[in-house]
Amino acid sequence: MQRTQFENSDCPIAQSLALVGEWWSILILRDAFHGLTEFDEFQQSLQLSPTMLTRRLKHLVQHRILYKHPYQSRPVRYEYLLTPRGKAFFPVLISLLHWGNTAFARDDIAVVPVHRQTGLPVAPVLMDKISQEMLTLDNLTLVPGPKAGESMKRRLKNLQGSLSLAGSPNLGNTE
Repeated sequence: MQRTQFENSDCPIAQSLALVGEWWSILILRDAFHGLTEFDEFQQSLQLSPTMLTRRLKHLVQHRILYKHPYQSRPVRYEYLLTPRGKAFFPVLISLLHWGNTAFARDDIAVVPVHRQTGLPVAPVLMDKISQEMLTLDNLTLVPGPKAGESMKRRLKNLQGSLSLAGSPNLGNTE
């Protein structure tokens, strides 16, 4: 079965999933944010086959999410470091952590994000940088951007009436 390719889609969510949507990629990035850089460290942490790990690292390097840097010359060994594009994935990872903690934690949560300086737990939220307002399903909608093709414009127009959850206000109404 052939996987659908989203790299050329004009949907930024589909494009993002094409790069990091495979769960091993996200777990590699999680470990990279924890400071792991070497192949053996990733393999030990993830218990992933060398073939699959090689494939996922190559993919992340190819798409400039990680970069390879030699740290040993004989034999040549590389460390895998986050690029600016890779570092920009951090809010997504923290959002997944927060969602997992709130949606799936049964008795207690296993991982708590805390502020480095204060040591106090933090509650991640998505904020609009300009208005400083928290973004929620109730106050956010999607509209075509300058690069949107006709298919994206049609898709967003068709979705305008259905971007609300049961019991939530209709987000398609922007008046």
